[in-house]
Amino acid sequence: MKLQEDKEWLPPEVLSALGEERRVGVEIEYAGVEAASVLDMLQAHFGGDRHALTRAEYELKNTQFGDFKLELDANAVKQLAGLQNKVTAAGINPGAVEELAESVGDVAMDWFTQAAEQLVPWEIVSPPIPMSGLRELAPLVNDLRSAGALGTRHALRYAFGVHLNPELPALDAGTIVNYLRAYFVLYDWIAGQERVDTARKITPYIDHFEKSYIKLVIDPGYAPSVEALIDDYIEHNPTRNRSLDMLPLFAHLDEPRVRAAIDDDRIKARPTFHYRLPNCDIDSPDWNIDLPWSLWLEVEKLACDKARLGEYCQLFAQALERLTHNLDGQWPAKVGKLIDEE
Repeated sequence: MKLQEDKEWLPPEVLSALGEERRVGVEIEYAGVEAASVLDMLQAHFGGDRHALTRAEYELKNTQFGDFKLELDANAVKQLAGLQNKVTAAGINPGAVEELAESVGDVAMDWFTQAAEQLVPWEIVSPPIPMSGLRELAPLVNDLRSAGALGTRHALRYAFGVHLNPELPALDAGTIVNYLRAYFVLYDWIAGQERVDTARKITPYIDHFEKSYIKLVIDPGYAPSVEALIDDYIEHNPTRNRSLDMLPLFAHLDEPRVRAAIDDDRIKARPTFHYRLPNCDIDSPDWNIDLPWSLWLEVEKLACDKARLGEYCQLFAQALERLTHNLDGQWPAKVGKLIDEE
């Protein structure tokens, strides 16, 4: 869905619990454009100072929004690219560093990076951007497309996505539960609108939630404390592999509780959702950041409308009892009709 006017980009609740405009971080995965060119584009749009950390990691600091990152999203590449710096930091003598550099070599490093680019994406990681400024990413996406950026559907191996990390309007358990309910109710319709790529469905990143957990949360009597909400989530979802990953948020709220249950240093505590479902169709002229954002905004609207949310949850609970719920497409069609009638 195309978002035109400035107000169309905003959710019903614009302010955070601190009374400031809510922000959203964006991660865009792509292939096909060299890092130097992408850094030029980022700098042209947002200003800032560029810094090379390794051949697979760059920063654009002090832009109008904060610090952007550009990195080849493969741990092996980043570790090899930064190996010389790590050895130096470890205090090994310079002769050993030179020997290591000779053994890896510039040519070998270039080859390794180029090979990795055929399998894993480059990723643009934005700083938290005020929601009113999110539309300023759209011209960047257009420039990336014009430069030859490739997205999810270009090749079977390109399981690329766009991640949205919207800050919550409040951090109480009731607010979080309402967002989960809204997401569960709308998920089948959103996935249909996104036409989630097959390669992304089979990768361990965006699994949907089990029916037992969905039924627990949409029950109108479910009113947990924050602690109970976290415990229930981890019991049913002891993994980052969810299309709406709640672990960063829950680590922000109670990091010791999350770390005691899940030992994964990739979990970064922050007061946001980690929404990972959308494809990155950056090479399609009909696609831009407004499509995934507009679908997320439907979650925002429903979560903030308690009466409508209660009605939808009741209908969804009934739909879940049908044996053919996951096969016949009735529920996403129903949701689409309800949204059109708003």
